Amino acid sequence: MGNISFEIGDHIFVIQNKLVKPMKILSIKSRRVNEVKAPDMVIRLEDNYGIPFIDYDVKIIKDHTKITYQRSDYLIEVDPDYKEATLYVHDELALKHALMNLYSSFIVHHNWGLLIHSSCAIEKGKAHIFSGQSGAGKSTAAKLSHPRELLSDEASILKITDQGVTVYNSPFNSELDSSDLEEASLASIQLLHQSLSNRREKISKSDALLQLIDKVFY
Repeated sequence: MGNISFEIGDHIFVIQNKLVKPMKILSIKSRRVNEVKAPDMVIRLEDNYGIPFIDYDVKIIKDHTKITYQRSDYLIEVDPDYKEATLYVHDELALKHALMNLYSSFIVHHNWGLLIHSSCAIEKGKAHIFSGQSGAGKSTAAKLSHPRELLSDEASILKITDQGVTVYNSPFNSELDSSDLEEASLASIQLLHQSLSNRREKISKSDALLQLIDKVFY
């Protein structure tokens, strides 16, 4: 219970925790804000909502007062400017997915960047992303990257500017913790597909973009 302030990417979030049940994700590894700054968004959390996870289908409704994202196990209500949001959740899984959905929508709304379904390992100071659908091998690539530093093993945060793409340390992890490194410039993106043999093929930027679109959390 109580308020928690976090800095993710370039943004500050204040979480007003009204959950009755304690949830581990609220101890997410992120840069905690040590000084008083105006938050970019205030998020209120409440539980006892809905039923357990059924599927990933999210119903989105938008009017002039709010935008809602509804799944069987969570409901997000956010104002059109993405300043205040309330998350109603069923359990820990619902809270994690709701926070990822909200954060992805927030950074897209501000034309800041993307949250990509991927792991990210550091090689010689540069970020290398391994993206794919569930079961494609993102976590395996992250584990095989040891002892290299990791920025994520499930969802990578990409800031996109005219000067390039920067990958930030992600609090949205699955099995492995991120390192203490805060950010790194993007060097490559690998699109993973399950296969009986290992093969690496270079594809065009346009094909890569098309294959990457459905890896964005949104």
